[in-house]
Amino acid sequence: MEHNSSNFIKNIMIADLDSGKHKNIITRFPPEPNGYLHIGHAKSIITNFGLADEFNGKTNLRFDDTNPLKEDQEFVDSIMEDVKWLGYEWEELRFASNYFEEMYERAVLLIKKGKAYVDELTPDEIREYRGTLTEPGKESPYRNRSVEENLNLFEQMRNGEFENGSKVLRAKIDMSSPNLNMRDPVIYRISHASHHNTGDKWCIYPMYAFAHPLEDAIEDVTHSICTTEFEDQRPLYNWVIEECEMESKPQQIEFGRLNITNTVMSKRKLKQLVEEGFVDGWDDPRMPTISGLRRKGFTPGAIREFVIATGISKGYGAVDEAMLDHFVREDLKLTAPRTMGILNPLKVVITNYPEDQVEMLDAEINPENPEMGMRQIPFSREIYIEQDDFMEDPPKKYFRLFPGNEVRLKHAYFIKCNEVIKDENGQVIEIHCTYDPETKSGTGFTGRKVKGTLHWVDAKNAIPAEFRLYEPLILDSELEAENEDEGSENKTFLDYVNPNSLEIVHGFIEPNMKGSKPQDKFQFFRHGYFNIDPKHSTDEKLVFNRIVSLKSSFKL
Repeated sequence: MEHNSSNFIKNIMIADLDSGKHKNIITRFPPEPNGYLHIGHAKSIITNFGLADEFNGKTNLRFDDTNPLKEDQEFVDSIMEDVKWLGYEWEELRFASNYFEEMYERAVLLIKKGKAYVDELTPDEIREYRGTLTEPGKESPYRNRSVEENLNLFEQMRNGEFENGSKVLRAKIDMSSPNLNMRDPVIYRISHASHHNTGDKWCIYPMYAFAHPLEDAIEDVTHSICTTEFEDQRPLYNWVIEECEMESKPQQIEFGRLNITNTVMSKRKLKQLVEEGFVDGWDDPRMPTISGLRRKGFTPGAIREFVIATGISKGYGAVDEAMLDHFVREDLKLTAPRTMGILNPLKVVITNYPEDQVEMLDAEINPENPEMGMRQIPFSREIYIEQDDFMEDPPKKYFRLFPGNEVRLKHAYFIKCNEVIKDENGQVIEIHCTYDPETKSGTGFTGRKVKGTLHWVDAKNAIPAEFRLYEPLILDSELEAENEDEGSENKTFLDYVNPNSLEIVHGFIEPNMKGSKPQDKFQFFRHGYFNIDPKHSTDEKLVFNRIVSLKSSFKL
């Protein structure tokens, strides 16, 4: 079996198969349904599904739904949609909550073995007793209860006889362990709350650190792949599997999480941006969520190629956001139709063009992909150009339109500026030009050359459209996910929110774009790649999200 683009996780899998430790590879993608997935989760999805696929193994989609206070069916549905959109099919759909009965029985087993006890310390007292990195913890006064008393109290907890927070079940490990995770961690808490999957059947719920290894073992996961912030929890992960006497023994392996400059990647913080109205929901195109990237116009292929290019390692570091943009440009350049859109219109009247004439001009749909064919665009006496393509008093080396200068209209003719019309405030509202009928594109005219080429749309037939132009939502390239709570002068990440992250402008597009549908993608000449917004577009009014500009200095 040959394996390309080796990495340390793949090498572990190869060794395990070659030694006979495993006969096949089983991974899982285990999100907690308490928010929408972001680009960091995409790396986990692509890593888990991709590695299993390479070995003809299987990957389960499993929801770690052990906290009913934060979870919701909306998040379950969105996660399933995102995984499918990225191009992956799970072997089985699982829920941690389906294993609650077995988890309870394994907790009872720990109590019977003298490895767990019911504690009545308050949460603050538990933290105080836990100790620090330099000082050992203190044992709870309830730590040495008898097995019989613990079994009775735990059953009463399950039966709903105690209030929230009044008791917890803790693993009995080592209060002087140098690893704080091993100092008698809480493994069950009381929560009288309805669960999206189990309803009101339970009022005690397992903690993530207890439930997660059990879930992996129940599903016979061979390699439990997670990010490096869980490395300190690996001893507890292994302890739970051993002491709960699980037949299957998954191996936890950690890799460096994905971080991107100018990007917050924390579900808690993303939720704050949504709830405090900084963005238009979880799928706002400024959000790093998969649904936000999809709405903005990113393609699953671009995200997959980006993640693969970042590689798998133990290292930590932020990837330049321009790298993600590079991959979407590469993915769209051969598939997105070329067209012309005017974002800030300025009217041009071609005074020597016949008033009632409309001619159809030929234009390539995509010059980099001739198989996409040709389109026709109308041309008449009045057109729109961009406001910044005209200057009345231009600097040197300005090659666009100004009084007395001649430019080419893309796919059309040379025009020359003769007159400038202004309103009562002195603002330019209209340009009068003449055209040279001998200079039509495609006729081979070589009589003279011009340095500027402008895009335009025909004023008589153009379709009004809205354009949404995005800039980074967070303005601090050093604000990485691990330290974004505290910046300079004790600022929070909200202090770095860009107040100018969205600009909405209104202009015009070519008439042949009528009938375009949400998620259709185009390259507008000189402006970039755009996607028709699925949330705000209607048949009467198209709304375009700019995905990326045309050029970047980024190099792989």
